[in-house]
Amino acid sequence: MEFLTTKQAADLWGISPRRVALLCAQGRIPGVVKAGKTWLLPPDAKKPADPRFDKEHNAD
Repeated sequence: MEFLTTKQAADLWGISPRRVALLCAQGRIPGVVKAGKTWLLPPDAKKPADPRFDKEHNAD
């Protein structure tokens, strides 16, 4: 099975590799695998939604 690295996912999603690693560590990306110190993401992984921009709680 092919996997994406945190760097590859970061480039696809427009965020830093460190942020991708934090999302993996927090369990917010399903299907990730840790190989040594490296997080590997499934090729179809989606960027998790940012809870700060939840429309339900931010309605004015």
